[in-house]
Amino acid sequence: MTNQLIINILPLDVKERLKRGESLVIVDVREVAEVVREGMIPRAKHVPLSNLADRYQEFDPRQETILVCRSGGRSHKACEFLVKMGYSNVKNMLGGMNAWDGDIER
Repeated sequence: MTNQLIINILPLDVKERLKRGESLVIVDVREVAEVVREGMIPRAKHVPLSNLADRYQEFDPRQETILVCRSGGRSHKACEFLVKMGYSNVKNMLGGMNAWDGDIER
């Protein structure tokens, strides 16, 4: 199961789903300073990658969880970790916040 491919999702798809009112679980894994400086997607939960091992149980392993970072690298690592922990529906937002052109919450 740990070699399961990570599914990617485009920022535009996330933006459209939020616009439709879908209740998405979005986890921003950037560090605190990045989130303070740049903001994050509205209603996203902030869990720095460095804290994910201690906090991953805050999320439902069966619920779709979209992971976001600055460019997609750390969120991909977060996806791999969650898959290893038994999460079956995680997605990596391609391009991260660098590719996000939707609303920002500060």
